[in-house]
Amino acid sequence: MNVDAVLDANVLLYAASKDPADRAKAEAGLRLLGTVNFGMSMQVVQEFFHNARNKARLAIDVGHCDRMVTALLQRPLVITDMALFEEARRLCRRHQLSYWDAAVLAATRRLGAPILYSEDLSDGQNYDGVKVVNPFRGLD
Repeated sequence: MNVDAVLDANVLLYAASKDPADRAKAEAGLRLLGTVNFGMSMQVVQEFFHNARNKARLAIDVGHCDRMVTALLQRPLVITDMALFEEARRLCRRHQLSYWDAAVLAATRRLGAPILYSEDLSDGQNYDGVKVVNPFRGLD
């Protein structure tokens, strides 16, 4: 698969957020959605769907959430299988990560993407060939 990056759920949630406190991060997230050739992890799509529907503070309309999910599912997509689970477990041990963070990194590696955009991991850290970039650095 030919993608330049993977976007984590927090990027998608900020891009969709209607909370005025998230305005700068929403703009940064929307900019990534419009300019980066990105792929998706099914886990990330699921996290986005769950949080978009359950975090009232974000004020994400149900219809908007569904349209975003439909669009995300059209991107190059990695679904968790046994090999991805085992790679995530290896990354957990090697880098002392949570399983969920490791699974997103494993999906990013499978897509062949050199970058994971996320605010949940160490900005600039290279995890076995995947560099984490926090697109919100300096916006707080």
